[in-house]
Parts: sequence; C-alpha cells; structure tokens
Amino acid sequence: MAENEKKTKRYRLTIFNEENLQEVSSFKLTRNAIFSTVGLFTIIIAVIVSLLFIYTPLNILIPSQINSKDKKESINNSFRIDSLNNKIQDQKRYLSQIKNILQGNVPTDTFNEVDVFADTTNTTYRKYEFKTSELDSILRAQIEQSETENLSIIENVSSASNLKNIHFVVPLKGIVTNEFNLTEGHRGIDIVAGTDKAVLATLGGTVISAGWNLETGYVIGLQHDNNLISFYKHNSVLLKKIGDRVQAGESIAITGNSGEETTGPHLHFELWYKGTPVNPRDFVTF
Repeated sequence: MAENEKKTKRYRLTIFNEENLQEVSSFKLTRNAIFSTVGLFTIIIAVIVSLLFIYTPLNILIPSQINSKDKKESINNSFRIDSLNNKIQDQKRYLSQIKNILQGNVPTDTFNEVDVFADTTNTTYRKYEFKTSELDSILRAQIEQSETENLSIIENVSSASNLKNIHFVVPLKGIVTNEFNLTEGHRGIDIVAGTDKAVLATLGGTVISAGWNLETGYVIGLQHDNNLISFYKHNSVLLKKIGDRVQAGESIAITGNSGEETTGPHLHFELWYKGTPVNPRDFVTF
C-alpha cells in the first residue's frame, strides 16, 4: 500500500523569479510521469544520435567501421601496388632484353632462366624410358642409307663456288671437340666454349624451329638463302622464336648442356645444304 502511494504521490515543480520571488510557472508531477518523461527524452536523444552516426560522415568514428573499412581498403591498395610493381619490373626486363638483343649483346637476365632449366634436363626426364617402334627403326635405317649414298654427291656440291663465296659467321668461338662424321651419325661439329656464351647466327635468315626435345635439348634452326639451313643444339636458353628474322652475327641462343645426348656444356652446330648435312669446316673457319 505504501509503495502504491509513492508511485501516485504528486509533486509540484515551481519556477520563481530570482529578483522578486514571484512565481513564473508551476508543473504538477508524479514519480511515474518523471520517469516516463526522462525515458522518452533519452530515447529521442539516442535515436537522433544513431541516425547521425548511420547517415552522416560521423560513422567513421565508430571503431568497428574504422577497422573494417580501413583494413579492406589497405588490402586492396596493397594488391594494386604489388600488381603494378610486377608489371613495371616485367616491362623493364622486356625492354632490357630487346635493347641488348638489338645491340648484339647477351640479355642480362637470361642466366636466371638457365638455372630454372638446369634440373629439368638432368633429372626429370631421365626417369622416363622411351622405346622406338619397329617402323621407326626401319625409317631411321632408310634415312641413314640414303645419306651414305649421297655423301659423295654432297661433298662435290659443298665445294661449289657459289657457297665458297658466302661469308659465314662463326657461331661460337671455342675448341672443336668432335668433328663432322656421317658414318658415325655425327652430322655436325661440337664446339666447347664454356657456359652462358652467346650463340650467333652464322648467316641471316628466318627461324624455322625453336623448341626442346629429349635428345638434343633446346634447339634452334635457321633457314638461309641458297638452300642452306643451320641448326644449333644443346642450348640452355633460346632468344628467338619461330618466324623471327635474324641478321648474320645476331645472338640467337645461350650455350648450355641440355638434352640426353650431351656430356658437358657445348654447342652442336649443323649446316645443311639442299636437305643434306655438310661439313661446316668447309665453309666456316673455326
């Protein structure tokens, strides 16, 4: 009963003039009315403040908003910076390679590619065993027989005056360790000059082959005038692709030790005339 009386007990709020103590206004209040008025005023203030933080720039003052938005923007900016930096570095390397190749120099960043390819030629592919079919053996025998029969004719052709008058550039300056010998199936000569040396085009022409195979590793072939074709085998890096035009003495590859048929870093150089291999020593002074 006493509790209900406290809730219904009325109060009066009177405002007086300080100078003459004259009553200015007066309000009748109860405890419930006071709590209701204060609660309603608090709710209105809370709603107004919430709306300000939600729909105005003040929302950045909320810690969660600051952390999530800044973090997301920081991550996106980091990705953009990394992507742009990679593109800039790739463009610099590309321009540097083009500049060095045009000047006839070895590109400075090709040696990293040598390290990348080194393991693939010595370990990975040795795990596989390749067997030649009976038809393949017959075809090889026919080709070798045809080459032997035409050897005498080619030797006469190779000494023709029109080829003797052509100036051949030495593809690689070094020591010749294995000579041209068709009877043993060696269709070119082997030149040793160390690793990471520039291989030069012996004549101007067009790249007709540029790739990798199990036996001879990275090989590049050039088609020249006068029915001449030159091949450069066991490279570590190829600097040209099929269809490229090259000038005599231009860098086309980097020496290496790729392929199964090699015992150390060297260049295997072949020169073909009218579809048949000829001795490069008849035309090039090594």
